Amino acid sequence: MSDRPFSILVLCTGNSARSILGEAMLGTMGAGRIVSHSAGSMPKGVPHRGALRLLVRKGIDVAPFRSKSWNEFTGPDAPPIDLAITVCGNAAGEACPVFMGAPLKAHWGLPDPADVEGGEAEVDAAFEQTWAWLEMRVAALLALPFETMEPAELLAELARIGQMEGAA
Repeated sequence: MSDRPFSILVLCTGNSARSILGEAMLGTMGAGRIVSHSAGSMPKGVPHRGALRLLVRKGIDVAPFRSKSWNEFTGPDAPPIDLAITVCGNAAGEACPVFMGAPLKAHWGLPDPADVEGGEAEVDAAFEQTWAWLEMRVAALLALPFETMEPAELLAELARIGQMEGAA
């Protein structure tokens, strides 16, 4: 067991919606056990406004969140990553770069709330639904002694968690 918190990188294509929510939730719910990060293969440059509105409603400071490339996690100064979770099918299908720490990989695919068309109420409802599905997954992860589990056992649990309600 490491003397540092378990480090999780949440990946998506644009790093503007689902991965930002995942980073926020893992960092909040897993405080003390988890250090969370997010990135994208083709970052949009800014988080989606719907994601930022949701985080504000949840009482989370949005200042630290930005849309960034997964290449930030590949250099010699990058933080070690224990687990990389893809939350969109595109990122899951791409060849990930080599992350420091040779992390385990899991896929928790969810529909993209940024794809919802309509007014602010419809967009906000989609982000709330994504938050609820992510919350179920993060709670299931936190119920596990993931820090001390054997990699194969943890991967099986992560796969089961990824198939929970809302899986895309």
